[in-house]
Amino acid sequence: MLNPKPNSQQSSLYEKRKAVFPKAVNGRFRRFKWLVMLVTLGIYYGTPWLRWDRGPYVPNQAVLIDLAHRRFYMFGIEIWPQEFYFVAGLLIMAGIGLFLVTSAVGRAWCGYACPQTVWTDLFQHVDRLVDGDRNAQLRLQAAPWGPGKIGKRAIKWLIYLQIAFWTGGAWIMYFADAPTLTRSFWSGTADPIAYATVAVLTATTFIFGGFMREQVCIYMCPWPRIQTAMLDEKSLIVTYKDWRGEPRGSVKQAEKTPGAVGDCIDCNQCVNSCPTGYDIRNGPDIACITCALCIDACDNVMAQIGRPRGLIDYATLEDCAVERAGGAPRPIIKALFHTRTLVYLGVWSALGLGLLFALGARKHIGIAVQKDRNPPYMRMSSGEIRNAYTVKLRNMEARPRLMEVSIDGLPGGRMWTDETARDSAARALRSTVAADRVEPLRVYVIAPDGTGAQHFTFKLRALDQEGGGGSTDVRFDAPGGDGQ
Repeated sequence: MLNPKPNSQQSSLYEKRKAVFPKAVNGRFRRFKWLVMLVTLGIYYGTPWLRWDRGPYVPNQAVLIDLAHRRFYMFGIEIWPQEFYFVAGLLIMAGIGLFLVTSAVGRAWCGYACPQTVWTDLFQHVDRLVDGDRNAQLRLQAAPWGPGKIGKRAIKWLIYLQIAFWTGGAWIMYFADAPTLTRSFWSGTADPIAYATVAVLTATTFIFGGFMREQVCIYMCPWPRIQTAMLDEKSLIVTYKDWRGEPRGSVKQAEKTPGAVGDCIDCNQCVNSCPTGYDIRNGPDIACITCALCIDACDNVMAQIGRPRGLIDYATLEDCAVERAGGAPRPIIKALFHTRTLVYLGVWSALGLGLLFALGARKHIGIAVQKDRNPPYMRMSSGEIRNAYTVKLRNMEARPRLMEVSIDGLPGGRMWTDETARDSAARALRSTVAADRVEPLRVYVIAPDGTGAQHFTFKLRALDQEGGGGSTDVRFDAPGGDGQ
């Protein structure tokens, strides 16, 4: 058996994390990231407070996931449990939309709109506000603990905690009326699940956005692995044009020996500005989230030394090969539209149109019937046969509606409910269904002796101007016959 090496000589299988202190950079992509951050955070924090008038019987919160009543409201749209296929369709569209974005512009979702990216970017701005830019942060990191460092860390972490708390607090507002829940939350009368949810989301936001940051993107998130398999030579990605930048050399070297060195002066500004600390000059990697801040940093340096921009740029591998050979690359707008992108766009659009059609064609009233199985039937003292059913009348409108339920088929059949007398049994009955409710009725159907087992239909008809209706087939059990 071989003796293991002493611990001092063993190589570690794990590398200790190197803290990343990205440098502030200005440019078109940085401005776009600011815009995306403001829009996404504004939507997340502000949406629960938007109001939408649906009438006196339905909640007036524009976006609400009402778990208690099993409803999902989004402005003028209301989704019921039996319509969950709309939610499933939206989730499928979101997935295909990610495929579309990845096929067209690489990991743009990761670089701009992913929640981990947005909150990490926000916390990095807090770092600069409290500690200063990259160099100041490096000095503070290396400094011994003292009153100044402790004070700055306390202030920064308190801001982290406040942002994380707002994040968790905003999330629960999507599941109840925001003003009402806010009052009950601060008065201590909210449901315990609300406090637990806020605590969990506060902790995860504080840890993931404040401390783990790029580790979540590189090691924890599965999406980069999926995206890597979806990229090809036609996808736009952030690319370092090595044929133009290599060999690297300083400005003085370029002046002494023109043509001997490339445009890259090895200033490392692209690395210093990267939120994950990756060197894009090493080629595409899972650590690159395609935020394009390295493009802004490099363009600024190129402008300062009088060289053309684009040493680091969005480009496809196909266009890079053309440019390397001396040709002119295609305009970016043309690079966006290739076969796979158009296929994803077509599927995504078809799903969207299908959901819109289904949403416009759906019925706003409905009927569902469940028959009692035990006993399947009863023989009355008059000799007639009685079956019992639970009939549910569904009103998806934001107002009460008067409806009529009738029997189609079953010769001689009549019905009554727990609220009416048997003597008033008839072929039809009426009921007013409250707004946005399902009204259960206990219905008894009676037929003459000798009718035999058979199928018949419950028909539903709205008695207002809008009309509408529905029907469902059920079985009537009786002695003898097979019901066919």
